[in-house]
Amino acid sequence: MKSKTMNKAMMIDFYELTMANGYFESGKKDQIAYFDLYYRKNPDNGGYALFSGLESMIDFIDNLAFNDDDIAFLKSKNAFSDAFLEYLRDFKFTGDVYGFKEGSVIFPNEPIITIKAPIIEAQILETYLLQVLNHQTLIATKASRIKYSSGDKIVLEMGARRAHGLTSSLNGARAAYIGGVDATSNVLSDQVYGVPSGGTMAHSWVQMFDSEYEAFKTYANIYPYQSTFLVDTYDTLSIGVPNAIKVIKEVLLPKDVKSFSIRIDSGDLTYLSKEARKMLDKAGLENCTITVSNSLDEKIIKDLLIQGAKIDIFGVGERLITAKSDPVFGSVYKLVAIEEDGKIIPKIKRSDNVEKITTPHFKSVYRITDEEGRFEADLVTLNDEEIKSKAPLTIFDPNNIWKQKTFENYTLKIMQEIIYKQGKRVYDLPTLKEVKAYAKEQLNALWPEVRRFDNPHQYYVDLSRGLWTVKNEMLENIKDES
Repeated sequence: MKSKTMNKAMMIDFYELTMANGYFESGKKDQIAYFDLYYRKNPDNGGYALFSGLESMIDFIDNLAFNDDDIAFLKSKNAFSDAFLEYLRDFKFTGDVYGFKEGSVIFPNEPIITIKAPIIEAQILETYLLQVLNHQTLIATKASRIKYSSGDKIVLEMGARRAHGLTSSLNGARAAYIGGVDATSNVLSDQVYGVPSGGTMAHSWVQMFDSEYEAFKTYANIYPYQSTFLVDTYDTLSIGVPNAIKVIKEVLLPKDVKSFSIRIDSGDLTYLSKEARKMLDKAGLENCTITVSNSLDEKIIKDLLIQGAKIDIFGVGERLITAKSDPVFGSVYKLVAIEEDGKIIPKIKRSDNVEKITTPHFKSVYRITDEEGRFEADLVTLNDEEIKSKAPLTIFDPNNIWKQKTFENYTLKIMQEIIYKQGKRVYDLPTLKEVKAYAKEQLNALWPEVRRFDNPHQYYVDLSRGLWTVKNEMLENIKDES
């Protein structure tokens, strides 16, 4: 069977197309709408998230179009008018997009991406944007937690074979790199994105030879400058480490190779690494590093280091690439306003679940930073609201307004940047290394209390007085109407 070429534009939930056809048929296709993409809860009950996936979003919008095969398929569904299908044939995004920089630290209930566009265009973006931003932000956040727990140790992403498909592995490795991981085992991610890749041997290599010693020696002769010996195939301490020591002395040291490692992939990693370290040091191989793997995550790594494990490099696989402990990042895409005769009309969704009540209107997000560059709080305002950065600034909890804090010595930074203006991209993509460096800078600006794994300090995202008033008046009006 011949495989069909997939067009990313068709990565869309069917209801978006039925609504789009409905907007078209009811004369609303040119109605300007504002949508916010935001999330409600940090993964792993943490104190923050790390935004990733902007490059994928931009690539999607840059190339968003429907081809003849797509139109023919949609016509076969007998759900759309011919006029609407012709509209899709000539489809082009013409709206505005505002967003946080990739690598930004983000928090619940603030608009990370805002779309201003004709309603059909805005609606058609929903599924793909949520898919890529949910996934990549989730993995970048998990990676940042794992890197934080490892301190100055090296962390490798090694989860390709456990990932949920090709794109999850490919884009997950990139997101993990942004989150702080040092390299990946994924060669495709290196080729496509430039994430440094590397690797040495599996247990099958050792099993292919008559002895472990022969396997190690052969590998060292072929790859003298890339030797990491997997020492747990048979018996880590009685066979594996001694064989590695023997090969290092016989093959690598005579070649003046000074960089080599052993890897432990099973057993009690604390005990084995401590004992292996003693053996290596006794043999005069103090510069031989110890790499470990085996279903690691941030909490296991933290425990290993607390227990005094002698580990230099952590290889992290399935629990990173699948974010196993909390595998769903629940960002949502909600209508917050429309335009009529050039005037912005706020829209709100009310729910019996308080956390699902939306915040209406076209908005801006400001980050409040102290004199030392630490993040203090975020303030969400009306887009045209003026904030005087030199005057004392008082913010309040939008749900408990008696909780207030006044800042006097602070700086304000607007977090969303314009990415598209009337369909034209006006944003230059940074390099991957620049995104990674920015993410590190952002993470370092968080208070340690916000980064701790258990019961982190709540970082406040407050509403300005003007925005809070609009929201609450709209909720009151809904009550009156009912």
